[in-house]
Amino acid sequence: MSRATASRLRVRKPRPEEDATSADRPNLGQLIMYSYGFRRLPDSMREWVANDLAGPGAVKRFMLKAAIPPFFLLAPFWLLPVENNSVYVHAEMTVPLYLWTLAISLALNKVWRRHRLAVHGLDPNLVDVVKRQKNARVEEDYIARFGPRPQEAEHQKNSNPFF
Repeated sequence: MSRATASRLRVRKPRPEEDATSADRPNLGQLIMYSYGFRRLPDSMREWVANDLAGPGAVKRFMLKAAIPPFFLLAPFWLLPVENNSVYVHAEMTVPLYLWTLAISLALNKVWRRHRLAVHGLDPNLVDVVKRQKNARVEEDYIARFGPRPQEAEHQKNSNPFF
């Protein structure tokens, strides 16, 4: 084997900064499978999963992910022949369905994110962490004015509709 062939067959050693990110962040295939619920990411990526599902911008990311599949499912309707190639008719066929899927996705986003956190072995109540951080000052004001919440009201702290 020539020296040129041997150099082409050598495996490139990853740089130290690449090692950390590759283990902590999914590649494109993993990201697609994870985003649509087909696969669970490895435990080494739990921190990334927690940030993706419960960190700042989680609802925006979820809605962007939810907007892609119905777009591709409804796109073929724009290829159907209609009289005078009217955009109005195509829009009547697809826009209501698309908006409905987005509305349902928005309504169920917290439920779906809780489920994904549980699938990855994380606490489903992480979904409300950002909200709790934003409302921490209000909570402190409430406690200062009225005292701590009674024990029987503790179950109302959780926004989970199933518990």
